[in-house]
Amino acid sequence: MNTEADAPAAVQAEVLYLLNLLLFPGLAFIGLLWLAYRHRTSTNELVRCHLKQTLVASLWAGVLLTAVALGILALGGLFVPATWIVMILYVLCCHATLVLIGVFGLSRAMAGQTYVYPLIGSRKW
Repeated sequence: MNTEADAPAAVQAEVLYLLNLLLFPGLAFIGLLWLAYRHRTSTNELVRCHLKQTLVASLWAGVLLTAVALGILALGGLFVPATWIVMILYVLCCHATLVLIGVFGLSRAMAGQTYVYPLIGSRKW
């Protein structure tokens, strides 16, 4: 495939990751899946790296923001104020961290550099 023509896909992947977290959860993830399918045979290392990172990070974000928050709620009880404080603090800190990681990824994609998300990223692309 054409490697230079695929390069904007790395930036698009990072933008879709951020849109999934900030504005259009679910809808932007579907767009990210479509983009990954469209560029699945790309030979461009930059595109492969950013697509893999954003897909893996989006899946981790979904687990971290829903399952863990529901677990906190289930363990603490629905009507206990301390549970809500812990859950809100967890979701805010986790969400802000995921967004910050996405902004770093976007800046690296715009600079034409690969980027591996810390802790939640895939080491192999």
